[in-house]
Amino acid sequence: MLITFQSTASPDVVMLRDLAQYLLGLIGKRLGERGVITHDELHGAIRRLESAITEEASAESALEALHCSPGNTREAGNGLSQRAWPFLSMMREASDHGADIIWGL
Repeated sequence: MLITFQSTASPDVVMLRDLAQYLLGLIGKRLGERGVITHDELHGAIRRLESAITEEASAESALEALHCSPGNTREAGNGLSQRAWPFLSMMREASDHGADIIWGL
């Protein structure tokens, strides 16, 4: 199932329900039939999502160092930073314009 996030400050962001639920959980929200992230909540939500991305990148770097020998490279995975980028961009735009983000309408 697809979830569409909407804001007057940016284009819509569409993602699978599981990813939407995960990202909203990271910022302290629950995925309901309908929901909103108010412009007052966006600053904290952006900080929490950026922190989660940074933590994951640090953990991946540490694992990479443990599992890869010198000269052996792995392809970059589909990490949180790539999956969260459109949503994070939307949150930044909404914050800059004092707009809310809604879903389920």
